[in-house]
Amino acid sequence: MKKETIFTCNVCGYQTPRWLGKCPDCNTWGSLEEETFSQKPTNHKSITEKTPPSKLSEIKPIDKLRISTGIGEMDRALGGGIVLGSVTLIGGDPGIGKSTILMQASGELSKKGVVLYVSGEESAEQIKLRAQRMNIVNDNIYLVCENDLETILGYIDDIKPNFVVIDSIQTMHNSELSSAGGTVSQVRSCCEALTKKAKTKNIPLFIVSHVTKDGTIAGPKVLEHIVDTVLYFEGDKEYHYRILRCIKNRFGSTDEIGIFEMNETGLECIQNPSAMFLEERSIVSGSVVVPIIEGTRPILVEIQALVVPSYLNNPRRMCQGLDYNRFLMIIAVLEKRIKINLSNKDVLLNVVGGMKITETAADLSVACAIASSLIDTPINSDVVAIGEVGLAGEVRRVSQIDKRINEATRLGFTQAVLPNQPTNKTDLTKVSSLREAIDKIITIKE
Repeated sequence: MKKETIFTCNVCGYQTPRWLGKCPDCNTWGSLEEETFSQKPTNHKSITEKTPPSKLSEIKPIDKLRISTGIGEMDRALGGGIVLGSVTLIGGDPGIGKSTILMQASGELSKKGVVLYVSGEESAEQIKLRAQRMNIVNDNIYLVCENDLETILGYIDDIKPNFVVIDSIQTMHNSELSSAGGTVSQVRSCCEALTKKAKTKNIPLFIVSHVTKDGTIAGPKVLEHIVDTVLYFEGDKEYHYRILRCIKNRFGSTDEIGIFEMNETGLECIQNPSAMFLEERSIVSGSVVVPIIEGTRPILVEIQALVVPSYLNNPRRMCQGLDYNRFLMIIAVLEKRIKINLSNKDVLLNVVGGMKITETAADLSVACAIASSLIDTPINSDVVAIGEVGLAGEVRRVSQIDKRINEATRLGFTQAVLPNQPTNKTDLTKVSSLREAIDKIITIKE
């Protein structure tokens, strides 16, 4: 039996016969890991059968019947529910709630069919304690603590479950490969075999995956290409809030999010996230509210800025919840176009509640928050600021403006500063430049 040694990147999956300090594919340093495996024929004929090519016109479309998980926010992130035969990958930091939400979903799905819960990390007694804490008692949940791939595939054939949970893919081991469990080749091989089984048996499959030190899903990135849906848990451990974000979905829209609150009995769905993020808001300088769009849902979040004199040669620039490069760009525009001197000031920015803003519609609110903190003048509590800021200091249009304004109106906000673009609302403050926006937002009174 011939053995070969290859080096595989644990970030992107690139393979090379010799070690390299830097991956030539993803440019990551120190990511190549040595793997030794034996070349022996694989035997997955029982998992799938070869089918001849078919004409596109002869193929019947699949009826994407969705099955509700019984958890409203999880259904939202999935695009309406689970599709038969779909494979969903759930990632996130340790302890953030991956196993918790899957146990809750198993409890709800067991009312509709048989659930096979496979754990390679915890004992049956530990999982039983979690289930009791969530008041989950159902004979339709089969629990097995196993990490051998062939054994797990055999259990799926014997039990014939309607739903399968794998927690986690890094603990699974394929005996046909000589490499250790958790390596790139093992994770990829196990994920491919489980995906083929799910597609063949038309079983919805959930797979838990760990994350790397930089916060990306481990495995490597190839796992995201194998599965149908990728969900990622976000949230600050100091808060009780958790955000389940969809970053890939072959059966629905991406960027949908579900918002939860962690409590003693598990994860509880948040029905009104805008009110939740603003419930502890205090009216001080540097605080601005912005309506953002997450998938199809408008959410109001508070942006806080703090500008203080710096006693360092290089003033600090720190932000949480916003892209750092975008943050630096807005500071540069304020200094160049508005003539605000921040070169001797520390500038700190925070998006309250652990939210992460990825869209540019929050640029105007970030700039106004910094300006408000600099001159120590609070902004009216009834004002929201929306708009993208360009390098020339102009305020650009944003998408779905009416949906954002409607959400702000529902929460009691009566005034809005936004770009000069068509809307269904009339009582608004429209601006074309950043200077005009700051002048107006600072002078708006109750």
